Amino acid sequence: MLSDIDIAKKVGLKPIKDIGRSLGLEEEDLELYGKYKAKISYQALDKLQDRPEGKLILVSAITPTPAGEGKTTVSIGLSQALNKIGEKAMVAIREPSLGPVFGIKGGAAGGGYSQVLPMEEINLHFTGDFHAVTAANNTLAALIDNHIHAGNDLQIDPRRVTWKRVLDVNDRALRHVVIGLGGRTQGIPREDGFDITPASEIMAILCLSKDLAELKERIGNITIGFTYDGKPVLEKELGYEGAIAALLKDALKPNLVQTTENTPALVHGGPFANIAQGANSIIATKAALRMADYVVTEAGFGFDLGAEKFFDIVCPNGPMCTSAVVLVATVRALKHHGGAKLSDLNAPNVEALKKGLPNLGKHLENIKKFGMESVVAINRFATDTEEELEIVESYARKHGFDASIVDFWSKGGEGGLELAEEVKRLVDDKRCQMHSLYDWKDSIEDKIKTVATEIYGAKAIDYTSTAKKDLKKINQYGYHELPVCIAKTQKSLSDNPKLLGRPENFLVTVREILIASGAGFVIPITGDIMRMPGLPKAPAAKKITVDDKGDIENLF
Repeated sequence: MLSDIDIAKKVGLKPIKDIGRSLGLEEEDLELYGKYKAKISYQALDKLQDRPEGKLILVSAITPTPAGEGKTTVSIGLSQALNKIGEKAMVAIREPSLGPVFGIKGGAAGGGYSQVLPMEEINLHFTGDFHAVTAANNTLAALIDNHIHAGNDLQIDPRRVTWKRVLDVNDRALRHVVIGLGGRTQGIPREDGFDITPASEIMAILCLSKDLAELKERIGNITIGFTYDGKPVLEKELGYEGAIAALLKDALKPNLVQTTENTPALVHGGPFANIAQGANSIIATKAALRMADYVVTEAGFGFDLGAEKFFDIVCPNGPMCTSAVVLVATVRALKHHGGAKLSDLNAPNVEALKKGLPNLGKHLENIKKFGMESVVAINRFATDTEEELEIVESYARKHGFDASIVDFWSKGGEGGLELAEEVKRLVDDKRCQMHSLYDWKDSIEDKIKTVATEIYGAKAIDYTSTAKKDLKKINQYGYHELPVCIAKTQKSLSDNPKLLGRPENFLVTVREILIASGAGFVIPITGDIMRMPGLPKAPAAKKITVDDKGDIENLF
């Protein structure tokens, strides 16, 4: 069987200028990064505002497992299938992070015959957006430390600087560090730490900003730390928002590429859904909606993480209205949620499958809480039996949802024509009825409780002493009307990654609450979730190589 990279190398790519032309973009509207990648210029984005908007379709999934769900593959495949049934469609998804690419999760460019291309470049450095975010974040960190070193006019307490450095590498050794050692000329010694770049507030700001003016405003509103007497310090008091925005001016422009079937694709921005808002940029999605009649986008991890944040944070910021949800489920993942070992998932196991179905059921319940029309996409694997597929399909229909079996990996768009027709039926000639789960004006405690009890299924919330102090600070300084972007494990509906299926009667423990006032939300940290992942014992980097001609091998 061909690997993803083998399939990618066999595809006949069209010049990106031709892809742009199919969207009504002229050559001068594109800023070329070689023959097959381009950024869309600000001038072109302005011209698109005169066009009507198409329909937005969100792809989400059940709780992910190591068995794989193929959410990105389904997103890309669905856009291809919509084109095959005669519609004008495109896909808008996030950029992959180098951390997971060289770690354990893998890339985020789809798979098989439903990929965005050139996949090697998209999964590695692409157009440099992640590097720009890293540089912008760390430049601000350096400027903060320089201000403290050079007199500290703002009276920033070095022990209460909240702005961390970032790196797009899974590096657990950098989670907690001490900087400024070596004497008076080396800065002020203090504790610090690194997050991974997709967890950076700069990444969140990039993906929530609709233009350069908003980008600068949001950067200025970043809370970088607190003074000696406990008052918050905003970046605009330092006055470097213009310089930071200058590092991001090209990164803010959406990246245009294509799929394995030459369907136009925008791949832009990359916040993780377990520790950030988990969606590609608003600027890319809004541009896609002006260039296509149907736009397929994706929210990271399961519906409880990416989709909840998409509806409660991303769409209100757009503003955007989503017309339908496609929920991806697999027999393999549901068997794992039902207690089957990863090593046994290739064998038929109806009993484990039935035990795992409540996980699907909980996500279906959650979809209804946002007023959404939806269809279940059962992503077929070669080892699935017809009986197992029928069980999942019947379960979805019993709960009031249509279901469609898809095989986008091996068949491309042809593997989901029925799903495309069903999605088209769901969204055509219907008024968008999407709504958020809570009112931003609710208290932070009420917003956390609403998400945790309604979406996760928690019994109650437990706050550590640190989290209680954070709540007091948030209420004191007027951050209480911001939405909540809860950081939680992606491996469970609970905050305990070992609780598979549909856990009940569990507590969600809020460890601390971070303020991301530039992005416009607060981040309750739950359980043991970390904003800097580590590498596994046998990372993917062990297999990846490059031959003497410069071709990447064994990427996926």
